[in-house]
Amino acid sequence: MKETRDDSGPSRTRPAPKDPGGGRNRVLVTGLGAVSPYGPGVEALWQGLLEGRRPLSPLPGAEKIPGLGVRVVGLVPELDAKLIPRTYRRAMSRMGLFASLAAREALDSAGLAEDWPRAMGLALGTTMGSPETLTEFFSQYLVAKDFSGIRGATFFKIMGHGAASALAQYLGLTGRLLAPSAACAAGLQAIGLAYEAISAGREEIMLCGGTEEFDILTALTFDQILAASHNPDPQTASRPFDSQRDGLVCSEGAGLIILESESHARSRGAAVLAEIAGFGLSSSPSNLVHPEIEGLTRAMQAALDDSGLSPREIQAVNAHATATVEGDRAEALAIAALLGGEVPVNSLKSLLGHSMAASGALELIASIRMISQDIFIPNYNFNHLADDSIKLRLPKFPQKLIITALLKNSFALGGVNASLVVKKCIDRPT
Repeated sequence: MKETRDDSGPSRTRPAPKDPGGGRNRVLVTGLGAVSPYGPGVEALWQGLLEGRRPLSPLPGAEKIPGLGVRVVGLVPELDAKLIPRTYRRAMSRMGLFASLAAREALDSAGLAEDWPRAMGLALGTTMGSPETLTEFFSQYLVAKDFSGIRGATFFKIMGHGAASALAQYLGLTGRLLAPSAACAAGLQAIGLAYEAISAGREEIMLCGGTEEFDILTALTFDQILAASHNPDPQTASRPFDSQRDGLVCSEGAGLIILESESHARSRGAAVLAEIAGFGLSSSPSNLVHPEIEGLTRAMQAALDDSGLSPREIQAVNAHATATVEGDRAEALAIAALLGGEVPVNSLKSLLGHSMAASGALELIASIRMISQDIFIPNYNFNHLADDSIKLRLPKFPQKLIITALLKNSFALGGVNASLVVKKCIDRPT
């Protein structure tokens, strides 16, 4: 990827005027990039899921932390950080590095690796600022009382929008910069906000998605709220919709997507991977921890309404389903009530674990691959159907499936609900 900037003249990505008839721009997916526990790259992610490989592993040092029951985690293998110039890398946390490497792949996938638009917008979701940096900072501040090792870049790593800012600096982007911090819904929320900006004619092209890094603080948090699995077996620890599920398995990574208006994609002859057709958000104010069926349903219905599709036109659902008892139960009942029991449903967290803010983006990337290749990835570690999921169709084996429209869910603690409709794009730009 060429590290150059184009500062001359007006932006070639200036939004076109809104349709005076009230129409909306079609929003197309033209690029994908991923960093996951399978390693760098969308292909590594897809092949791992396709083959049903579990990239989870024992949590290093877990037994040395009193009271911690978590024993399994999904970590990104060691990456070549030097792909990012040190000038930009020194202000990046690990989640910033993940996002930057995924962004490079997304731009390359979209045919923009050598000449990306400087005025492109960016929407990057995170749960919070870098937890690893926070842990290091307070270890020095509260325990060691030694501030000599604290550098100025530390503050930029722990800002809630630190990863988004670091990525914008690296790519030299001047468009709108959004950094939603909505925990497990942040990645999908960022993609939805980018979709809305392009649909409304505010932007022509946006880089969007989510990123997350694992820190022991994350495991401790989920353990304290009784949401983390204590299963020590990496092969079976994450069990969405299974009656024996006992909680989620934390993981990490980043997923970045290039979205463009149809006119922008056509003007440069871009290959189109899918179309984002609808987005819905809702709040569930009744409980900070336990999901509310009505709130989840409102988000899914809003996405359908925005897309103009009816429930019977959805051929598949990629669920949020983290393997917590209450979360899976509420989502299963909401999906069954809205879509019925014939549409196939899966949770990729049975393999990937739960990468929080990155989960919605990584799972959407995998869903786009399912749509383009007419393959449905099944539910793994699913042996005993939970009573609350009995109305769902939960395939246990890979199957050929033509999907023209898929519903993707991401739900977060605090009652943040996001759903998105993605469609197969048949009439590709030429």
